Amino acid sequence: MEVNLYPAPVSSLPSPRPIPRVPWQITGNHWLALPCVHPANGAVHAVGVLHRGARSAVELAGHAEFQEGEGPALLRPTLAVNGAAHDFASSPMAWERALEWLPTFTSQAGPLVIRGTVFAPFGRDADVAGAVYALSLENRSRAACTVRVGVEGSLGHRQLRVRTPRPFADPHRVGVQDGYVVLDGSAEPGLVALAVGADAESGVAVSGGPAPGYAMAREVELAAGGREQVAFYLAAGPERDGALASAAVLRRRGWRELLAGTRDALQALQQSTGVEPLDRLINRNLLFAYFYGVGRALDDAHYYLMRTRAPWHAAGVTVRDWEALTWTLPAVQLGDPPLARELILRACELHGYAPGRGVHYLDGTLFEPGFCLDGAAAFPLAVDRYIRDTGDDAIVDEPVLGDTLYGAHDEIADRRDGDWPLYSTEVTPSGAPAAQPFTLHGNAAVAMALEVLRRTLDEETARDVQDPEGVRAALARHFLRTHDGAPRLATAIDAAGHAHFEDDAVGSAFWLPLYEAVARQDSTYRRTAKALGAPGERLAEHCARLMGPDASAMLKWFRRAPLDGGVAAETVDEAGRATGNGGDASLSGLVAWSVWYAVHALGEHP
Repeated sequence: MEVNLYPAPVSSLPSPRPIPRVPWQITGNHWLALPCVHPANGAVHAVGVLHRGARSAVELAGHAEFQEGEGPALLRPTLAVNGAAHDFASSPMAWERALEWLPTFTSQAGPLVIRGTVFAPFGRDADVAGAVYALSLENRSRAACTVRVGVEGSLGHRQLRVRTPRPFADPHRVGVQDGYVVLDGSAEPGLVALAVGADAESGVAVSGGPAPGYAMAREVELAAGGREQVAFYLAAGPERDGALASAAVLRRRGWRELLAGTRDALQALQQSTGVEPLDRLINRNLLFAYFYGVGRALDDAHYYLMRTRAPWHAAGVTVRDWEALTWTLPAVQLGDPPLARELILRACELHGYAPGRGVHYLDGTLFEPGFCLDGAAAFPLAVDRYIRDTGDDAIVDEPVLGDTLYGAHDEIADRRDGDWPLYSTEVTPSGAPAAQPFTLHGNAAVAMALEVLRRTLDEETARDVQDPEGVRAALARHFLRTHDGAPRLATAIDAAGHAHFEDDAVGSAFWLPLYEAVARQDSTYRRTAKALGAPGERLAEHCARLMGPDASAMLKWFRRAPLDGGVAAETVDEAGRATGNGGDASLSGLVAWSVWYAVHALGEHP
């Protein structure tokens, strides 16, 4: 009987953060994150951008406790009918998500029916660091009415966030320039400024104090049965002049054109399985990964990969190679292969100098050292998946990709055991210290990575690449152990005969068929899968089980799981309700891709 002499692994991540009490409506584009649109009154409590120079997210909000909906909002709609103010929270708001990404609501104020849409423009001619709050008013009475419609808000909090928030020390500032309200800090140079404006001339007022505020409104006359549409623009820039310029572009292009272009671009990303609940799950998570796992920095306009832009996840905007390349990227590739190509090269440019060496800041600077064998293998695996799915083998001619693949080979080769064709690791893909040096998942991934390297490296170097079949044979020979009276695969071993049998939620044994280490029908694999028991609280493990013998049952579970407002959370309960680290964008990518793969490639159905 094998004995585990090693303690249980401990993750390097801080404890999972609780799920916010408010079931936020979430949207955004690659420039701007709008993670906190309140479902009760439509108020926008925070806006987030990325700043490469600060290596962090920068968030502006109405109040420091914005995640819980406390205090005034950054921007909220206002309405008065014939001089009587209407509180949006006083009547129910019915919300829908158009194309699984655009929050829209319907509400009523006396004789008026109000329809609102909050969106961040996206698409070829709508790629702007901004957002639009559009309101459609319909007078269903038999009498004309005067409506004063606007937005108001406060700038009560600004923070930098890598993993934990750090408030700015300088006072907040709200002013008026060229008919727009400008929100920023008083220190120069600033990192981010916001500009708020309307689609037509409006009255503007501002107030001072520690949390300066503003109000902007315009009057419209609605005939009996009449309709009117009003929009307000919010734009971001590295400083106030840039924010004003972006706001002017939004106004010039017009919200109707921006919305039409955004809808067309989102429609092009949509995936279909033929099962409507799964389509909603896939597309909701695909878009969340697409916009919150990938972003463009306000100060250099380049793309960056990160765990998530949602402010209630403990990993923040740091990233591991494995998450970026095998979670986020496959989902992006489903909907947008050209962007996936750009992101592969971007990952090589930023992280390829040290494949698998640890956790990174969004700009590629090393955040936390810790070699992960699976992370080094992720680069050739990502390239292979991209070429197989798109047929674009010209990507291997890119110099930065070639340098990265050679670097990945060197990192992997340095970890080869002197006697066995097996490779050691320091940490697992989850960030936990490896229970023992040779992991089942890591070596299965390496075997497939070696196949790719033998095809892509130059002929002389390729001759020195370890035969992947030798690695797979070593997996079958050394990891097959008798445990609890039955033969099964250990999840980690050392050279002294010790074995570990507890599965790693991220580097799970369930993924082995994906790396062609075993067949899904293999009796040893099925016995190993059965011995691992019921899934735990980590959602990544549920995704892995979509590759296993009970994939159909797991699809049924995903079909019903509420998750975190429909997107991934790192930890969930038995019913799939989020319990910690919600808004996990990289993991949403894994959810979208693995469910899609289980249906389209494996032929599974719930």
